Parts: sequence; C-alpha cells; structure tokens
Amino acid sequence: MTDIVSIHRKEYELGHGTDDRIIVGEAPGCLHYLGDHGQLKDAIYLSSSIDRTVQVAISPRKDSSLRFFAADAGERKRTTLANLRYKREDRWANYVKTALYLFVEMGCKIHGLNVTILGNIPKHLTLSYNQAIEIASALVLRRFFLSNMGDKELLNRLSAAHSLFYENENKMIDYLCIMNARKNNFLVINEEKLDVKRVKNPFTKYKIMLFDSRVPLIDVESELQLRRKDIEKGFEILSKKRQGFSFKDYTASDLDELMGSLNEEVRRRSLFVVQEIMRIRDVEKALAEKDEDAFARAIFHSHEGLRDMYDVSCPETDWLVKRAQEIQGILGSRLTGRGFGGCTYAIIRTDLVDEYQKKFEDYERIFGFHPVSYEIQPVAAAKVLPQ
Repeated sequence: MTDIVSIHRKEYELGHGTDDRIIVGEAPGCLHYLGDHGQLKDAIYLSSSIDRTVQVAISPRKDSSLRFFAADAGERKRTTLANLRYKREDRWANYVKTALYLFVEMGCKIHGLNVTILGNIPKHLTLSYNQAIEIASALVLRRFFLSNMGDKELLNRLSAAHSLFYENENKMIDYLCIMNARKNNFLVINEEKLDVKRVKNPFTKYKIMLFDSRVPLIDVESELQLRRKDIEKGFEILSKKRQGFSFKDYTASDLDELMGSLNEEVRRRSLFVVQEIMRIRDVEKALAEKDEDAFARAIFHSHEGLRDMYDVSCPETDWLVKRAQEIQGILGSRLTGRGFGGCTYAIIRTDLVDEYQKKFEDYERIFGFHPVSYEIQPVAAAKVLPQ
C-alpha cells in the first residue's frame, strides 16, 4: 500500500518536520464463514480477519475545520465540529465522523483535524470496509485524546456512538473480529457475551479464496428484515413454551416438538439458525481435531441452509458452490455476507485453485458475469502504526 503519511502531508501541505503530529491507524476487513444470519446481537460466528486493510491518518489543524480525503478515490469532504452529523452525501467520511462523535460525546477538547483514508478492502463486498474505517479512526483518536481507555470500553462506546449517529441498531460482531484478529487464526465469536476464542488454522495446505459473483447489487434490506422478523417470531413461540434466552438454548428437536403447525417460513428460518449454531460448534471441534471431512461437511451444509431454508442465495452463488463441491480437495464453500448475490468463499488445496477457476468460463457463458477472485489470509488485529 502507498505511504499514507506522504499522501497526507502532500494533501494538507504539511512540512517534513510534522510527521510526529500524524498518527496512522490500520484495520483489516473481516470475513464471516458461518453465523452471519443469526439472531440479532446474540449470534455465534466463525470469522477471521483478511489481509485487506484500511489506513486512517489524522493530524491536528490550527483552525476548527474537519477535512477528509479518500486517497484511493480522490474524493474530499469537509465539515466542522458544530455540524458533526450524518450526511448521506458524505458516504465514507461518515464512518470517521462516527469515531469523532464518540470522543466529542465524552467531552474531549477537539479542534480541527485533517484525515486521510487509504485502503484496499473491496468496498462493494460485505467485508467490513465501513467498520474498519471506524475502528482505525477510533484507535488514532484514542491515542490523541484518551490513551488510557481499554479496548472493551472503546468498542462499547463506538457501537453506541454508531447507533446514535445513524439512528439505528448496530452489531458488534465486525468490531470484535477486527480488534481480536490474529494471524492464521479463525475466531469463534459469541456476540452477546462479547467473547472471542481464537482457533489456529490447521489446514496449512489450503488457500482461502473469495469469489465475487458480480451479480448486480440490489437493495436487499427489506427482504432481510422479513427474515429477521420470522426468526424473532420463532424465538418468541419457543420461549413461551420452554424458557430460553436465545436460540443457543434450543435444539432442532425442540423446534419439532414445540412449534407444531407454525408457519412454514418461520419454522425453516428458525431451524436454520439453530442448526447453524450447532455447525459452528462442530467446526470448532473439527479444527481442534484437524478433521477436514467434518469441517467441509459443515460448511457445505450451511450453504444448503442459506439456499433452502433462509432463502438468501441465488442461482449464481449456488453454481459457484456446487462446482466447488464437485472437486475432491475443497474444504467447503459457502455464500457469505447479506446474500442475493455477492461473494462465496472456498477453502481450496493449493494445487486445485487453477482447476476450480477454469470453471469460470462456463459461469460467464451461463450467467453473463465474470467472477473476480481474491486470495486472502487471516492477519493481525487493528492497531496504531509505529511513527
């Protein structure tokens, strides 16, 4: 990645003796392998960071202006602390403003700031680009204003600031992944308890590949809201018949026993969530025992659940997963993210990558889209870079 300090200094016409006033934070994107369609704020995930990052450089100004520069897009935004609010047209700058809002609400004496953003996380994919900006910005601002604040407090306050700034509910999962990542480790994350368990990746002969289906993005929020309402309804009925605090307290047999003649869509959505929790537990065991077959089986079954029970897949992503399933030596493939297009991932033995990618010619002929692939690997957590 290009030297962000040089870019920042040039953009804001800072002299070469000002490097000590420029602080840079870096945060990776993240990928969710399992669990990304669970119960709101109480799901379990299998996740990892990815080696695509966002860097945020910040330096103080002498006036009260807030200046923002997205170096990779060549875009500039500006505002003042008095006008620190969400603006639709500010897009990426809003995520820096979220972190600023946190420290303003805490009473920190902030004057003007220069901000530069530079990153290589694909913005159109669900890989936590926005959350990486927030975390990197918050780490830098903590260094400036409240360096004794702990990580847990920072994440809780950042999540609360996000909810206030955007006036909507905010999930902690991506923050937890970005701040707790470790090189070559998967993360098992309990969002409700803010608990993160690191599990070493034992499959060293395999590559983690992302495949962008290139299916045109649509506004899927209304569809996802319907599915969330279905699982809320399912949990409400379950908890009335037998006490439980979340879907983690139930099994598939509980659903069969307790739900009776419940609406079929509610039953299927709820059953998917319960089975996904069990799959994550199975995968954690498979990783500990280096059981490739059990790991692959859980991942493939998860995609089948997304396709047949949660109904967020599409023919293009189903095709990509099916072709992976046909190759002996692929440790699972699945849709990841919001669905209705977007990305699949596959964990592929190194010598089989070319064989799988040869199938893309058929994909393009059938669907008219040319998929784009990314090789990724888990990296270390977000941090402030040495000066």
